[in-house]
This record gives sequence, structure tokens and C-alpha cells, in this order.
Amino acid sequence: MLMPSIFGENFFDDFFGFPVKDSYRRMNNTSGLMQTDISEHADGYEVTMNLPGFKKEDVKAELKDGYLLITAATNTDEKKKDKEGRYIRRERYSGTCSRSFYVGDDVTQEDIKARFEDGTLKLSIPKKESKPEIEEAKYIAIEG
Repeated sequence: MLMPSIFGENFFDDFFGFPVKDSYRRMNNTSGLMQTDISEHADGYEVTMNLPGFKKEDVKAELKDGYLLITAATNTDEKKKDKEGRYIRRERYSGTCSRSFYVGDDVTQEDIKARFEDGTLKLSIPKKESKPEIEEAKYIAIEG
């Protein structure tokens, strides 16, 4: 049964007989989950990421091999039911999501400043010039 306007569904989801799977909908969620703005300043970058419904304890930031990895995990209690013991619709996200950004090999975790407030994660990442490696001549000793 189609009820597009009542529940906010897209009318064309099931129109041609090809229903859109819930997992596909979650993957392509445009509700603001992990949407990111990156702005450049003279001395660095500011990353602002939407994480609605997450707590500070749910969010982890890790720096590994020049990549900044942001991971957020939440778990709603699947055993809770309504008064009659069944859900009609569940739209709250439960699971793990992550994004990664290349920040360079010279940036350390001490350089990055992070703040989480009202479902928004803000990171300040300094610009660091990569130091060109000085090519050292390596000679082979010739005996004789």
C-alpha cells in the first residue's frame, strides 16, 4: 500500500514495481548524517561535521598513516516496543558510520584540535608543509 505523503516517502520508490531497499536508503541517507564542510584558512583547515543523535562518547577520531578517520557508533535498543508490542515504522539510525580525510603525513594527533557540541564535530587541522626529502647520494665502495 502506497502512502507517500503521510510518511514522507518518495512517491516513485515503489511506483514502477522496484521497491527501494531500506539498506540502500540508509546508505544514501541525506538526513545530515556525517555531512561535512571543510573551509581553508591561512594557517589551516576547519572541518565541520554533522552527527545528529550522537553523543561525544560515541565519536572517535584517529590519525593513521596521514589519514584522519572519524567514526561514530550508536545503538538503539532493538528490544523496546510500543504499548502493543510492535513498531509501525522505525527511522532512527542504529549502527556505525565513518569518514576519512587525507591530512598529510606531517600532521600529528597533537596538532589537531577537536570539539563536539550540539551534534556537530569541529576539527581544526593546521597546514604543514611537507619537508622535501634531501636525496642523499649513496656510493658503492669499489675494491681493488
